[in-house]
Amino acid sequence: MNKTILWISIAASTFAADSVTFTKDIAPIFQEKCEACHRKGEMAPMSLVTYNETRPWAKAIKERVATRQMPPWHLDKTVGIQSFQNDRSLSDAEIAKVVKWVDAGAPMGDPKDMPKPKQWPDSQEWQLAKTYGQPDLIIKSDPYTMPGVSQDQWWKPTTEIPLSEPRWVRAVEMRTGTQAGRRITHHAIAYLLQQEPHNDAAPADPFSALAGGGILMEWAVGKQYDVYRSDTGKLLMPGAKVWWDIHYHAVGDSIRDHVELAVYLYPKGEKPKYRTYLTMFNAAASNSGSPLDIQPNTVAETENFHVLKAPARLENFQPHMHLRGKAMLLEAILPDGTTETISYVNNFNFNWMNNYIYSEDAAPVLPKGTIIHVKAWHDNTTAKASNPDPNQWVGWGDRTVDEMAHAWVNVTYISEDDYKAWAAKHPRKPAGFGLLSGNNQ
Repeated sequence: MNKTILWISIAASTFAADSVTFTKDIAPIFQEKCEACHRKGEMAPMSLVTYNETRPWAKAIKERVATRQMPPWHLDKTVGIQSFQNDRSLSDAEIAKVVKWVDAGAPMGDPKDMPKPKQWPDSQEWQLAKTYGQPDLIIKSDPYTMPGVSQDQWWKPTTEIPLSEPRWVRAVEMRTGTQAGRRITHHAIAYLLQQEPHNDAAPADPFSALAGGGILMEWAVGKQYDVYRSDTGKLLMPGAKVWWDIHYHAVGDSIRDHVELAVYLYPKGEKPKYRTYLTMFNAAASNSGSPLDIQPNTVAETENFHVLKAPARLENFQPHMHLRGKAMLLEAILPDGTTETISYVNNFNFNWMNNYIYSEDAAPVLPKGTIIHVKAWHDNTTAKASNPDPNQWVGWGDRTVDEMAHAWVNVTYISEDDYKAWAAKHPRKPAGFGLLSGNNQ
């Protein structure tokens, strides 16, 4: 028996003798952690809103929940930061409830105990609208028709951003134009093409001479938006354009779709203190770091190192690999030589490109000279269920059947004075005790 399932079964047996029912115990959990996808018209293959919809799937639900495959949250819960703005994982107690419910025959319970149905926004509504109102800008790529049978395609049009003055961005959200578009869209990157101001960036900002503006957002299944912390944002200049990099793959049906980017702006005249930059930290690449050389029927390990040229706060961690991706580790090697684990995804799933957004008081703040160490593992054996052919050599490439290994991280560079003020209030533990005292429990 799987050790995780065994442990959860033991935990479930410790519950009081009172029976666990769908209406009283399970429906509230599903409303909070599952219905975002598991309801009619959404991406999940079945709805888990009502008892009659849920009951036929009880055994499958137990297996997926007990092994922590669902809800999709693939972080190792024993190391690194464990406080996130968007944590959709189940607690041990919630998992134990689900297991006990299924083991008891998945009883319905008293209909009077059923919570009121959760009111979900229309699937075509922007998720961040409930926080910021309607987007200030909606930028759309030109449409593209993906044939039903085809090699992977990359669509790279440009779209003008309608601005007549500099404006600061506080959040962005991306989605496919239609539900059908989700089936063919592997990922979409919105690059920002613009002439950068000469004196806008702080002296410590290593991107002060950057031309082009960087990346506004990267979308993949499981990641819909980026929200920048208070007093941080991204700058848009008049005349700016979005250069799209949209990766489509064939699914058997001819589908025409586009990608949409919603932009939420700070009020006119309001300028945040710091710019944040969506940064690709490679764990392997074709031109740097360990070569991505995955031999047949092996588990390959690669790593890369990136030096922070100024003090910085890391806002999130989003691993990106393909079908053979197994695990990814994000570490900080401090200037004094100590190493701190930031995050470790030990059960990567290609179908869910989760973006783990650190909570305000847990986001790691690191000194100048810190080395960001990214290590990745790819499983090219029969043990990896999504592996299309373990007998093939695999290297770096853009196609779905090729591999990648990098982490998308929003990096906010801060001044030395701000870092010193932060460090005075947040003393680090001795080496080996984990990251950021008091913030990773």
